[in-house]
Amino acid sequence: MKALVLESYNHLVYKDVPMPEVGKDEILVRVKACGICGSDVHGLDGSTGRRIPPVIMGHEASGIVEETGKAVTHFTPGDRVTFDSTIYPRDDWYARQGKYNLSDNRVVLGVSTGHYRRDGAFAEYISVPQHIVYKLPPDVGFSQAALAEPAGVAAHAMNLTPIKLMDTVLIVGTGIIGLFLVQMLGRSHAGKLMVTDQDDQKLKMAKRLGATHAFHAEDKKLKEKISSLTQNRGADIVFEAVGRQESVNTALGNVRKGGRVTLIGNLSPDIHFPLQEVVTREISLQGSCAIAGEYEQVLAMMEAGRLDTKPLISAEAPLREGPLWFKKLYDKTPGLLKVILKP
Repeated sequence: MKALVLESYNHLVYKDVPMPEVGKDEILVRVKACGICGSDVHGLDGSTGRRIPPVIMGHEASGIVEETGKAVTHFTPGDRVTFDSTIYPRDDWYARQGKYNLSDNRVVLGVSTGHYRRDGAFAEYISVPQHIVYKLPPDVGFSQAALAEPAGVAAHAMNLTPIKLMDTVLIVGTGIIGLFLVQMLGRSHAGKLMVTDQDDQKLKMAKRLGATHAFHAEDKKLKEKISSLTQNRGADIVFEAVGRQESVNTALGNVRKGGRVTLIGNLSPDIHFPLQEVVTREISLQGSCAIAGEYEQVLAMMEAGRLDTKPLISAEAPLREGPLWFKKLYDKTPGLLKVILKP
C-alpha cells in the first residue's frame, strides 16, 4: 500500500509500505480522509519529540471497514467508521474509571516517542482495535468525520470545566480546537465569549462561528479590553488551546481571581510558571488530555448540524500531495485551517 512516511525530520516521502497486520480484535480500515493536525506539523521538525522517524503520522481519520479479525463482533466490511486517536487497554484502572485517556499503557496513532511507535492514518489502510472504532451516522461524510477527533478534544475540555449560567469565557488560540470550542460554547449557556489569536483570519472565523468579541494577541490593550467586558474582574473561565509560554501567560493574566483555566495546548514541554500569582489569586488549573469517550457526542452534534465543519476545511488533496500541504502549513500560509488528505 501507499503511505506518507516521515523518514527523517522535515522529509516526508510518499512510498510503498507493507500492509498492516490485522489481529483477532482489530479492524482493517481503508482510509478515506485524514486531517493534518497541528501536532503533526510541529512534529515534522522534531520540536515536540513525539514524531521520531521513521513513522507514518496521522490520527484524525475516517474510512470504510475492509476486513475484520476473528473476534470482531460489531463491525462488518463496508461499514463507514471513524476511530479514536488513543489505543488503550480496557482492563486497567484508568479505563475502568472512564479515563482511558490517562491509561499508563495507552499509545497514540501516528506517534513515535522512543517508548513506543504506532503508525497512523496517512496511508491507504490502517489496522485499529475494534473498541476504539465508531460507526458514522448516515449524514456525516468522511471529511467531516475526520474532524471528530479534534472536536472530541474540545468536547472533553468542556466536559471537564464547570461553566455556570452566563459565565464570561475567554479562548486563547483559535485553531481547530479553539474554533470547535467557540461553536460548543456558543450553543451552551456561556455569556460573553471572547477569543484571542495572532491570526486575523482565524479571529474573523471565530466571530462568524459565535464569538462575541475577538482580539489580536499582540493588542497592547488586550487586558484592558477584557477587563472592561468583565466588570474589571477578568474572565470567569479561560481555555488555553495553544501551549506556549506567551499564550499561557495570556490565559493566567486574564482570568479573574478564583477563576478557572483549562489547559489544552501542549506544544512546549516546559514553561515558566507564575506560582505566586496562581496561589494568591486562587486560580484553579485544569489539564485536559485528548478524549475520554466524547466521540458519540460530537458525531451526534455533527449529524444534527450543531457543529459546522465546512468553514474549517481549507483544502482536500490526494495523499501523494501531502509533502506540499505540510510545507504550506509549516510555513503558516495565510488562510489555511484544516487540510484533509485522501489516499
